[in-house]
Amino acid sequence: MAILRLEQSDNQYTPEKLTLLTVHSSHTSRRHSVSIYNAQSTSKDLPVVILMHGVYGDHWCWMHLGGAHVVYERLRQQGLNEFVLVMPSDGGIGDGSGYLPLANGEDYDAWVTDDLRAAVTQTIDGVSAKSRWYISGLSMGGFGALRLSAKYPDKYQGISAHSSVTSIADLKLFTDVDEQLFTAKVVAESELLPWFTTAKNLPPLRLDCGEGDELYTSNLALAKALKDAGIEHSFETFSGGHEWTYWHQHLEDTLNFFNQIELRQ
Repeated sequence: MAILRLEQSDNQYTPEKLTLLTVHSSHTSRRHSVSIYNAQSTSKDLPVVILMHGVYGDHWCWMHLGGAHVVYERLRQQGLNEFVLVMPSDGGIGDGSGYLPLANGEDYDAWVTDDLRAAVTQTIDGVSAKSRWYISGLSMGGFGALRLSAKYPDKYQGISAHSSVTSIADLKLFTDVDEQLFTAKVVAESELLPWFTTAKNLPPLRLDCGEGDELYTSNLALAKALKDAGIEHSFETFSGGHEWTYWHQHLEDTLNFFNQIELRQ
C-alpha cells in the first residue's frame, strides 16, 4: 500500500526548524498530521526519533505541551548528536487508537510503521533510507512504542517509553474503550509481553514512570515480567505523576539514551 495524498507546509510561513505534514494514510483511509522538528537540516542520513502522544492528544502535544524542541536544543548545546524529531498523530479515532490494527479494518499500526516512515523520508532532505529510527512515547504512546518496537524490532535502533499504558485495562483509566474493537484481528494483538518474548534481536530498551502516576503499579508489573522473561531492559522510577512536567523533564533521558546508541554505531 502507498500514501494516498500528502500536504506539506511552506517553510517561509512555518516556525524555524518545523515542518508540518498531513498524510492521507492508505492503511486507515484517514488524514493524519505530523510535526517534524529539525526538518530543514542540511545534514544527511540523520537518525529519526518518533515521539508518540497519549490519549486526547495529537501531533502538536510533544512540542506545545511538552517542549520537546526546547529539550532537544538544550541537549544539542551540551553535545547531543543531531536527530530529526517526528511527532505523528495517532489517527484521530475516539480518544485514541492505541496505535493498533483495529477490528474495523483501520490499521494504525501500519500507519506508523509504513506510511509515516515513507512520508518523512519523502519530504525531509536529511532523512534517507540509511537513516536509523528510534521510537518513544508517553502513556498510550508509550504502549505504542513498546508494542511496535517489539513487533518490528528490525525497524528500530532503540526504544524508550514514559509512563506507559501496558494493557487495554490501563487504557480504560483514561477513556471508554470498545474491547471488541481494540482486541483487533488477533486476541493477543494488544498484549505487550507476547511480542517481547517472541522478538528476535530486540533493540536496547528503557522504561520510566513516576511514583505518583496511576500507571506506576502497572509499569512495575511490566518491568518484572520483562525481567522474569529474561528480556534485557532498564526501568527507572522518579518522583512525579502522569503529567507534562514529568515528560518534559524525562524526555532528556530518552534523547540521551538514543544518543549513546548512536555513539556506538
